[in-house]
Order: sequence, then structure tokens, then C-alpha cells
Amino acid sequence: MNIFAEIEGIEYKIKLPNNLQEIDFRNFDVNRMPVCCLIKGKKYNFAISKWVSPKRTRSYPFERVYNTLSTSKKFTVIPIIKDEGSEGDRDFLQWDTVSLMSLLDVYVIFAYYNKAENHKTRKNKITNQEFNNEYIISKIDEIGNYHSSALHWNLKETKDSLPNLIEKVKNHYCEIGNKLNVKFHSSNGIDKFQKQFENGVNSFMETSREKAKEAQHREQSTLQPKEILETATKATITIKNYLGGLYYLTTYEIQIKEDSLYLIEGKHSKHAKLPSISDIKDGLIKMILYSNLIKVSINNKYFKPVPTLKLTSSKLIDKFDSTFSETQKNNFFEINKLNSKQIELMNNLILESKVNGFELILQGIS
Repeated sequence: MNIFAEIEGIEYKIKLPNNLQEIDFRNFDVNRMPVCCLIKGKKYNFAISKWVSPKRTRSYPFERVYNTLSTSKKFTVIPIIKDEGSEGDRDFLQWDTVSLMSLLDVYVIFAYYNKAENHKTRKNKITNQEFNNEYIISKIDEIGNYHSSALHWNLKETKDSLPNLIEKVKNHYCEIGNKLNVKFHSSNGIDKFQKQFENGVNSFMETSREKAKEAQHREQSTLQPKEILETATKATITIKNYLGGLYYLTTYEIQIKEDSLYLIEGKHSKHAKLPSISDIKDGLIKMILYSNLIKVSINNKYFKPVPTLKLTSSKLIDKFDSTFSETQKNNFFEINKLNSKQIELMNNLILESKVNGFELILQGIS
């Protein structure tokens, strides 16, 4: 099943942010900072997060971005390429990642690694890669004096900075390889990535979109071990923004009830009563998108979207949703013997669901 929708902007209130540590900009080092924090200085009061890979499925980068969203100006550092050596993974930046950050009003700083260490047990693999900190500081300075939106910044950087950085990536991995006596993946992959920019950024965008569509269809037909579906129904969803950009996603589960289309994002825990906070915040990124959709249709028939975050666990009894009364909620918490920390998390999550108009389900699955 294919769903089409549009999005004009993002309105969303965060209720589960971390208390971000403050870092003095004079001592800033992206490689020593927490995964997300606040930068304070005479000119700066920004929130920053960093990715460990351009691939969105590694190390919960969406959770890190989520934790910065309540700050007025926020940016994220993403490596454009990460090569762990011929015995490790190699990942490339995708246009959809940049597009999603633009939708969330997050400035992207494209980054590259220039230091690393040998892996302790595997010969042609590196670890503890470090970003070029001086370059990132220079970009923070630029953003501090930049007065247009994150969307315009991200488009500008994709066009002006990204192509030049690819050459730096090649040079630095060559230096790291010589220094550490490590073999990397063939340079053909990076050359092919670089070739996309020869005639501007359109080829990069189109290639990324084709890969996203392929991944979308693969994911639609694949049930992951952690996915517990009542309906076993996934669907592709294509979202169009006001500039005509397209985002290709896959819903975890959908349900149609009359003219309502339930867009369900699910997170499951097998051994704990609740999914991890990282999983939950990863799911909330989908809620941010789904709660701002308009003109949602299937085969030209329009539906009212009902964004739904469903948390399931093998350790829970019964079912709760955010429409329950206070008494029903407390009974559910008591039956399942949730501790004070879990109850606080759930109460904040319920509040976030209500102020942003999405449904929350907490359910035991045998």
C-alpha cells in the first residue's frame, strides 16, 4: 500500500528533552563533547549534536537530534563518509538525511575524519575516528553569523562545501592508511559518490532518492525481529515538502478506520517493561513528521491522519492508551508495577502526545 502526503512546516512541542550540558565555546572540541550539548559563548547559544556515521540506523542519531529540538538554534555534525577499513563498514551521506534535518530546522555541518587508531583485534580496521575540529569550529562561526533558515544553509552547504570535502576525505583516509598500515575499501566508491556532484547537486539528490525508494520497498516487505505487528500491514509513505522535495519512508504499521488512517510507529522490548529511551525518542521523530502531515491520500482518496506511537513489551500485562482516564492509567501502572522513573517517563510521554495530537499506546505482547 502506498500513501502520499504533504508537509508545509513543523510545529511540535518537546516534553522529553535531556538537560544538556553547557560547553564553553572557547574550549570546544567536537571529539570530546557529549553526543549532544549546549555551546555557550559571547556570540553563541546553540545546541549541537553529532553523528558517529552518516547512516541513520547507527547509534540512534535521531535521539541526539531530538534532544536539541527545543533550542531555538540547533545544528548537527554529520560525517559525509565513514570508512572503518576494508574489514569494517563504509557509509555515505544520503540526501534524505539532509532533507529531514531541514524539515526539523536543524543546521547541518558536513564533517570529515582526519585521525584514527588501529582496531585492537582486527587488522584492516580502524576505530576512535576523530573529526577535524578546526573545520567544525569555523562552520560554527559561519552559522553564528548566518541569518537565513536551516533549509537555506543546508542547501548552500550541499552545493558549495560538500563536493570539496569529498577530496579531503580521500586524502585523509590515504594518510591514515599509510600511518596505521591499514587497507581501506576501494576508492572507486568514493569516486562514484564524488561524480554525482560534477553537474551540480541534482544527481546526488536523485541517486539518494532512488536508494531511499529501494530501501523503502525492501523495508515494506521485511519484518524485523523486534517488530510485533497486530495487523502485519506495512505501507510506504512518500512525503512532499513545500519546495517539492520528496521523502521516502516506511510505516511500521497502518490501520484504516472509516476516513481515519492510523500511521503507527512501533517500538518493542523483549526483556524490559518499556523500550529504551533511545528507541522511544527515535519513534518520536516519526511523530513529529506524522503530526504535521496534510493532504494524506491513498489512491487519490483522502484520509484524516492519526499519528500513533505504539510501545510494546513481553513484560507488560494488558493495554493502555493516552485516551484512558487518570484512574485507568494509574491502575495500568500499578498492575505492571512500573517504578517511579518509568511512571515519570510515561507521564511526560502522555503529555507530549496530547499537546502534539498523536496517540500513545502501551501494550503487553505475549
